Amino acid sequence: MIESHAPRLLHAMIRVRDLPRMLGFYCEVLGMRELRRIEMPELRRTLVFAGYGGDPAAAQVEFWHDWDDASPPPAQAAHESHLGVGVRDIHGCVRALAARGVKVTREPAPIRAGGRVIAMIEDPEGHEVELLAAD
Repeated sequence: MIESHAPRLLHAMIRVRDLPRMLGFYCEVLGMRELRRIEMPELRRTLVFAGYGGDPAAAQVEFWHDWDDASPPPAQAAHESHLGVGVRDIHGCVRALAARGVKVTREPAPIRAGGRVIAMIEDPEGHEVELLAAD
């Protein structure tokens, strides 16, 4: 079994068109910080890894930017996946994000009776971010 090899989640990748705008959203608005940047001029590509805290073993988001790809993301593709971020005071968090102009697509509420409260927002390129109530 793979468990004997101590697997752990390292990162999830999102392709982005406007890297500075997306990093502004995830770092300045959602509070992540850029942890590592890999420039690949020969491939005309930049990879940026961001996350919470400074632990390199913690899960991160990889932002993949192809320099020459300025096409808008397919509308449906942006909603076929999402990132989940735990937050305290989910109602206050969503109010603060909305006040900053973040698009809220689902107000905080449980999915099912007695379940965890979640909300959905969109990043500047239309990718969904699920906010989950956390202690």
